[in-house]
Amino acid sequence: MSLPTHNDVLAAQARLGTDVHRTPVLTSTALDAVAGCSVFFKCENMQRTGSFKIRGALHAARCYLADNTGSTSGPLVTHSSGNHGAALALAGRECGLDVVVVIPENAPQIKKANIARYGAELVFCGPTIADREAAVANELKKGGHLVPPYNDNRVIAGQGTLALETMSQVANLDELWLPVGGGGMASGCVLAVGEQMRVRGAEPELADDAWESLTTGILVGPRPPVTVADGLRGALGDITFAVLHNYALTIERVSEAQIIAAQQLLMECLKLVVEPSGAVSFAALLAAKDRGEVSSHQRVALVISGGNMDLRLAS
Repeated sequence: MSLPTHNDVLAAQARLGTDVHRTPVLTSTALDAVAGCSVFFKCENMQRTGSFKIRGALHAARCYLADNTGSTSGPLVTHSSGNHGAALALAGRECGLDVVVVIPENAPQIKKANIARYGAELVFCGPTIADREAAVANELKKGGHLVPPYNDNRVIAGQGTLALETMSQVANLDELWLPVGGGGMASGCVLAVGEQMRVRGAEPELADDAWESLTTGILVGPRPPVTVADGLRGALGDITFAVLHNYALTIERVSEAQIIAAQQLLMECLKLVVEPSGAVSFAALLAAKDRGEVSSHQRVALVISGGNMDLRLAS
């Protein structure tokens, strides 16, 4: 098994160019006071398709085209809780490739609509990762090319570009906090900037497979898909586990109540739409502050990973 490298992230940055948004970094004195340090919010909820996922999806699609010039056949196929599916659908449309997305029937309606909006074919399945993988296997029998949502070198390299971008926007950062689901973003960011600053992960207590895997050194499967942070219901794959285990990534676990409280704070103070998954890293930072583990001298970058949520449910 080959693992992605720092140079792969640099190559992804060049390959993507200006075709992904250079998302803003926002600050808030009110949220600094709550967190007990200087926080720089990397707003990937303002990225194309509403999440960071376009970085990895578009990079994977372009790599596929480069590797199969004149010989592409069948659609790109993936499974997704929503954000990766929408990103791959847009990437496929821009690259002239059909896309099939397997998605759980209980995924948020806005995420289903986003995928359909960009022209992909939706295939519905049960709520578990096993359900998704079985449906994907069935689609691949018909022909096509698999683009996993996170356990893929091309996807990981693309996701890592957000960390490179953040470092170019904010000087003298001490830490980068980010959510962990399948570990694609975390792996890419570790490879991108892990030698220059400490990268820290955050995960729901109800989906803490990554925490257990990295604590024990043994890759475990996913938890039941029940956390409100639906974008983090995936589990580490062999590639993301290897990258994050080699880095010794630490993960802070947070409760459902902590996630919802952090989401409300972000939306109230930053005036942005933040889905629950996008608030998990802020919830983790607040938990660390409550334990006295945060210094007022720290400069922390924190990824708001997505903003795709049904506003009718929030009203």
